[in-house]
Amino acid sequence: MPADEFETIAKLLRPLTRGAPEALELLDDAAVLKGRPGFDLVITKDAIVEGVHFLPDDPLDLVARKLLRVNLSDLAAKAAEPFGYFLAVSWPEGADRELFARGLAEDGDAFGLSLLGGDTTSTPGPLTASVTMLGWVPEGGMVKRSGARPGDLLVVSDAIGDGFLGLKAARGEINDDWLAQRYRLPQPRLEMRLALRTYAKAAADVSDGLLADAGHIAEASGCAVRIELEKTPLSEPGRRWLAAQPDTEAALLALASGGDDYEIVCAVAPEDLDQFREAAGLPVTVVGAFGEGQGIAVTHNGAAVTPGHLGWRHR
Repeated sequence: MPADEFETIAKLLRPLTRGAPEALELLDDAAVLKGRPGFDLVITKDAIVEGVHFLPDDPLDLVARKLLRVNLSDLAAKAAEPFGYFLAVSWPEGADRELFARGLAEDGDAFGLSLLGGDTTSTPGPLTASVTMLGWVPEGGMVKRSGARPGDLLVVSDAIGDGFLGLKAARGEINDDWLAQRYRLPQPRLEMRLALRTYAKAAADVSDGLLADAGHIAEASGCAVRIELEKTPLSEPGRRWLAAQPDTEAALLALASGGDDYEIVCAVAPEDLDQFREAAGLPVTVVGAFGEGQGIAVTHNGAAVTPGHLGWRHR
């Protein structure tokens, strides 16, 4: 007989509080958080749905870890230190709740996260889960999307396109276990917190796609952005895939608009680039710049490109 809501809470979820007093042992319908002098509380929320954000046969421990990590990625882009989270899950019949909880526990320990509360329900399907994630940032220090100015450089961390290719690998369309794991288990760039606080004028995580998320920064900042496709940083598997494509420009557009990379895209003043690069803790690449006006201009080797779409959009 499947566990009911209260059995699930007592057996699987209460241990995930890690003893945090704010969680009240999950015996109440709320949590109590005290302020932290000199800090602002940053709150973000993302949901995942079976068949949309993960494949139906993905192991549920990895699904749970991805749920935490996509929210952690939002905190990373805000230069916030993770603290805890609220969880809501709608369980289809037969879902392995224990495996899901083990995934939450693994990354809860890895990232210092405590479960503070939430809700569980049953559903005929698909499995749907959401997290409200909390983090701390020094007072006034959150990095917004709206701080870019004309003349700032557009900079992105590590590699772009692995999420797009990883989904193909997870579906069996290409043979690469590393890429499939990259899709199932993204890496929130929390190590960039101090560099972002110190040098970034604006930032976002690359969830919808590099083109789309750079555009989000430009729109929020009231300026234009130019993206040079040939400068898109790629992993070794990404470079191999690109080399095998008959149309380099179309392939680069696909990589830059595919989404699910969870890298950081940000605006950095030219005079701060060297210090930002040194402080970032991982490779960063200049892929364009912000300018006067509005909108997104995409080029490839100096020639204007008109993308079919900029990134993932939910209907």
